[in-house]
Amino acid sequence: MTQRIWTIYLSGEIHTDWRERISQGAAQAGLPVEFVSPVTDHDTSDMCGVDILGGEDDAFWADHKGAKVNALRTRVMLEKSDIVVVRFGDKYRQWNAAFDAGYAAALGKALITLHDPDLTHPLKEVDSVALAVAQTPEQVVRLLQYAINGTL
Repeated sequence: MTQRIWTIYLSGEIHTDWRERISQGAAQAGLPVEFVSPVTDHDTSDMCGVDILGGEDDAFWADHKGAKVNALRTRVMLEKSDIVVVRFGDKYRQWNAAFDAGYAAALGKALITLHDPDLTHPLKEVDSVALAVAQTPEQVVRLLQYAINGTL
């Protein structure tokens, strides 16, 4: 019998190594997972709409195009995921991460949020729909290990 591969969507903050830490920890634990994520190169993500579909004179429409082109990937990845992990960092406002968390919740996806304790109050509504609120990537790995294998 083939072991089921779980799809884990990693959304959010792009300026630290949290995705790599989760990926490495999952590999070390031997978890049957596939990680997917939005495009994490900031410039590529911002410019994809105008680079593919043509320039815009107004920044609003350039951003609008980029958001829609990025949504082609984001929606599919979120919808096919078994678990969604959303990381909120303290350096930048991650409106897209909050949107991903809300979309995942609306889809009924298992949601894990990941953030430092000082963001607990501003993220209380997001955290209220998460099945777990982690503070470190290592906690996320342990949550995945428990969800997938039922082991501590």
